[in-house]
Amino acid sequence: QVQLVESGGGLVQPGGSLRLSCAFSGFAFSMYDMTWYRQAPGKERELVASITSADRDTDYADSVKGRFTISRDNAKNMVSLQMNSLKPEDTATYYCHARYRITRSLNYWGQGTQVTVSS
Repeated sequence: QVQLVESGGGLVQPGGSLRLSCAFSGFAFSMYDMTWYRQAPGKERELVASITSADRDTDYADSVKGRFTISRDNAKNMVSLQMNSLKPEDTATYYCHARYRITRSLNYWGQGTQVTVSS
């Protein structure tokens, strides 16, 4: 069974930075595509950034391109999201998601970590 635990959220001023981490427990982390999603109050959950298992291709929402960077460390079973130049509209609960690249129906969610951008 896979478990995902996010950390690194908090309160930051506009223009500041945060680094979110997602610790993966279970087998074969390197076989999972990893994605960060976020959900603001009253809004639908949206994809923020993703990184594939095999070739580490990355993809970003237009709203975060150039400000956020997703990375993974397969030796540590960890995926991170570096968030720079944060804006109030980045305020949301951020969720880590893992999808097994062979059996796509096999996927898992973390419990989320709150990011609040406010002065």
